[in-house]
Amino acid sequence: MTTNPADNRAYFFKIDTTIKKIRQNLQKKLDASNIDLTVDQWVLLDHLKRHETEGISQNELAEMTVKDAPTVTRIIDLLVKKGLAERKMAVNDRRRFNIILTDAGREKFEETYPIVVEVRRQGWGDLSDEDYKTFVRILDSIYLNVSSGK
Repeated sequence: MTTNPADNRAYFFKIDTTIKKIRQNLQKKLDASNIDLTVDQWVLLDHLKRHETEGISQNELAEMTVKDAPTVTRIIDLLVKKGLAERKMAVNDRRRFNIILTDAGREKFEETYPIVVEVRRQGWGDLSDEDYKTFVRILDSIYLNVSSGK
């Protein structure tokens, strides 16, 4: 049996613990700023903002965020309850709903975004643009390797 250097490198553990630490840090900052959002709610809010002109379906949100449909439904229900998002019937398919931001959702995004940027900057520190390109290339490669089922 031949071994691969990756066999003994728990890179997935490093990725997982880093993501958890970033999420903890962001949640602490959101809480300290009295922003009534969880990190998962922010992630959906961010995607809704990116697709605010046309809206986005729950299934598309689930796919983009790599979350299961029941979790996305629960988060959307909370965003709707908070008045930050709403479900609108899709124009071209009456069986489907698109999720869109409300004015309050846009305001919450604008209030929250500087905090997210602060956490991103803190985490990135003094790494260079070249570091970023390498980082993204490696993560994209890992993602594709896992997605392809090799």
